[in-house]
Amino acid sequence: MQNPMPMFGRGLKALSAILEKAETHCAMAKIDPAVLVGSRLFPDMLPFGRQVMIATDTAKAAAARLTGTEKPRYEDVETTFEELRARIARTQEYLSSFPDAAFEGAEDRQISFKAGPRELRFTGAQYLPVWAVPNFYFHVTTAYNILRHNGVVIGKVDFLGG
Repeated sequence: MQNPMPMFGRGLKALSAILEKAETHCAMAKIDPAVLVGSRLFPDMLPFGRQVMIATDTAKAAAARLTGTEKPRYEDVETTFEELRARIARTQEYLSSFPDAAFEGAEDRQISFKAGPRELRFTGAQYLPVWAVPNFYFHVTTAYNILRHNGVVIGKVDFLGG
């Protein structure tokens, strides 16, 4: 399997850049950044900060599962834009630590994990397009939409990583 980590890295780089824009927006509009970090699109959805955390968790889990290694554990304590950007940077560093050779044979690797009460099972070839990539981009997109909904001036180019 070709190393898929650059795809996650690009999404994380774009996410980090929109966090910077959100922080600038808060300073200019005199908004407490905690308001945006805690913002949601709908009451039953997770807040912005959790969206970022889950996006990073999904990326690092993909690397670990596809290479048969242990993923790093984060404590999920980030409450500021700066802390969220640091989490993204740690994840990018972790993803870039995998050489292309680490993904050889990953398409045939048997992957199983719990998602809520369900036990999911995939081959690596199924896991990447069916679970990892859609889940990652769901949370990156939701984070983007929360900021956009709250007036942060970002657009498609920001999402795509311009």
